Amino acid sequence: MTQPSSSIRNTQRLLIGNGALLMFLGGVAGFGFLFVLLGRIDVWPFPVFDVKLPGSEKAWRMSHLEAILNGLILWILALLLPLLPFGGKGLRRVSIGMIGVGWMFSVASLFDALFPNSRGLHFGGPLTNRITFFLFYVGIVIVMVVLAMIAWRSLVRKHPAAVDSQPPTGSATSIEADRGRDA
Repeated sequence: MTQPSSSIRNTQRLLIGNGALLMFLGGVAGFGFLFVLLGRIDVWPFPVFDVKLPGSEKAWRMSHLEAILNGLILWILALLLPLLPFGGKGLRRVSIGMIGVGWMFSVASLFDALFPNSRGLHFGGPLTNRITFFLFYVGIVIVMVVLAMIAWRSLVRKHPAAVDSQPPTGSATSIEADRGRDA
């Protein structure tokens, strides 16, 4: 297997770094989830604070898992990057789009946990709900466009690099390949 180009490796590092930050955010939200479950802030060996965090158990669980799963998705994308049917610029665009989606979904879920009436299911209500709505809405549009591009390029349209990598018809290499198939 050949090594990916330096531009792909830089994009992979960007995905890995953002994935790690998202998983870190998920870990922090996990503490919020724990404190909501306990009904207080209680981390040994520190003193206990009888403070109830805002938000529901469900909202904190979602915030915790949303960030961790989005971070893992970015790590998986980093692994798949060399296999995607795009050139360097296209890979960078797909990656930036998915990084944006990961952060939008994770921050929107955190808003739901931190602020009342901020699930973002519809436009309206408090400002925090409208922010959540737009984060989810824009993220959904971006992820659908990215997935459609990947599907189109993978299943319908041939990537120019894939066409260029095939030997021209009639060359010695293509004739040997044809003989190998016939054997």
